[in-house]
Formats: sequence, C-alpha cells, structure tokens
Amino acid sequence: MTRAPWVTYRPEIKVLDATIRDGGLCNDHRFTDALVRATYDACVEAGIDYMEVGYKASKRVFPKDKFGPWKYCDEHDLRRVIGDNDTPLKLAVMADAGGKTDWKTDILPKQDSVLDTIRVACYIHQVPEAVDMITDAHEKGYEATCNLMAVSTVNEAEIDQALEVLAQTPCSTVVVVDSFGSLYGEQIERLVTKYLAAVKDAGKEVGIHAHNNQQLAFANTIEAIIHGANRLDATMAGMGRGAGNCAMELLLGFLRNPKFKLRPVWKLLQDHYIPLQKDTEWGPLPQYIVTGQLNQHPRAAIASRASEQRDLCADFYDRVVADV
Repeated sequence: MTRAPWVTYRPEIKVLDATIRDGGLCNDHRFTDALVRATYDACVEAGIDYMEVGYKASKRVFPKDKFGPWKYCDEHDLRRVIGDNDTPLKLAVMADAGGKTDWKTDILPKQDSVLDTIRVACYIHQVPEAVDMITDAHEKGYEATCNLMAVSTVNEAEIDQALEVLAQTPCSTVVVVDSFGSLYGEQIERLVTKYLAAVKDAGKEVGIHAHNNQQLAFANTIEAIIHGANRLDATMAGMGRGAGNCAMELLLGFLRNPKFKLRPVWKLLQDHYIPLQKDTEWGPLPQYIVTGQLNQHPRAAIASRASEQRDLCADFYDRVVADV
C-alpha cells in the first residue's frame, strides 16, 4: 500500500506548550494572570498534552522583586490562576540544575501540588545533580523528564556517557535541546537516533526542544518526528527566549492528529500574543541569526537587542566574529 508522506498522525506523540516558561525569559515572567489563564484554557481546548507553566527557581538566586510569579510557580499562584486542573492537560515546571533550584524543599510531594511533571534541565557537567533531582521528583510522585541543554557544544563521547547514565534513572523522557538554534536537520537526525538507541530499551521517550535562530525550529521538529521523537515542545506564536521556539500553530497543523484543535490557538494568538508583541520582542532577528550561525549562547544578542545599538547588526557581527 502506498503511504502518503504528508500524513503525520502518530497517536503516541505528545505535545508540550512551553510558552509561559520559555516565553517568560522575554519578560522576566511578568505575564498577567489573564494571559496565563487564557493560555491554559487554549491548551485544554486544543487538546495539548502538557503545559509548562514556568520555572521552580530559587528565590535566593532569583530575587522575587525582579521576576514575576511564573519564575517560581508557587502552589498558591498556580491554584489562584489555574485552580485544581480537573482536565486531561498535565501541568509541568522546569527545574534547572546548577544550584538554580531549591528542589529539595520547593518541590512539594505530588499529593500537595497541582503539578504533574518536573522537567529537570541541565548542562552536560550537571548530569550528576540532575540524576539526584530526577530521583527526588520521581520519589515525590511526579513524572520526571530531562532536558540535556546546549548539546551542540558537547562532544559525542560526553553525550553518550550522559545518556548511559540517564537511561538508568526514572525519567520518562530525554529531550534533545537545540539551545542556541544552531543545529541543522542532519544533526537533529543523528542526535535523535543516538538518544533513542540509548534510552528506548529502558522504556523512555525522546523529545525535541528547538530554538528558531536560523528559522529551523519547525523544520528541525519535523525532522525529529520523522526519526522517532514522540515528545514535542512548541510555544504560542513561537514565543521564547531570543529567537523563540517552534510555533505551536505550525506544529499542530502539521501533526494532522484529530485530537488537536487549531482554532483555540489562533484565537489565543489574536486576543493575547499578537498584542503582546507590541511591547515584548522575540523572533529570528539579526543578532539571533548571527549567534545561531556561530553556535553561541544568545546572551550577547539579547544584550544588543536591549541597547541603543539594536539596529547595528553589521557592527554586532563584527564584534562577535572577532571573539570567535
């Protein structure tokens, strides 16, 4: 039987909306309650599987007077805006390794929280702490996953070793993270194939979290799907740190899964995210393209976009190339 290659329905695929978490890096997580609630409602109506509502950041490291409530996702804020979440949508938070999360105390036992999933995020040298965090979250009753960040800067032997360790943990998913938006389709294929070979026999899924510096976040997410990734991150209107992420409106349209409904997403964009773009910036702007091409962290690009030199992209290029 001839198969139509554009029909991408695969029932085991699950989609996570990361807008409030990754998008919060654009505005110090100072979203209004109305926007967070509207995003939650749209995720429920659209049939999205997970919503990442923010970070579980340490208040010692990130002072409360400098960030909005979605940097911390305290239980009273979650329940004030979202309630008890009596829906199929699962709520997730990201917990960064490296001393950025007071995970032993701030992540409550599951029976005391409206959260369902703890997404542990780490750089390669932080894997030992990440293992402890994954174990702690699992023992408290949560689904635990791991985002292995900035893998475009890590050699293959280190990735192999990290995956060997993570395969032995109780995490359900290991996510390929293109932190700098520097990866191309061939690299995504190799990484997804590598991750699957390392963790599939342990009953784990592989995910993809793509950044859009080179306008490849959607394309790279498709590439990951083709090669077996079943856990997909996207954001509303592609909102995310710097260049942003794979756009939810593109991804759901591609998946062709009848459980996903697109209209709630378009209505959310119309009512909330298009207006938000008037005073909050994200997307594949010149400086983010440059750092993506050079496989660099976007911090210099973010600083440039926030300065009076925001339109001097050639000058920015000269500066960063000189530092390579």
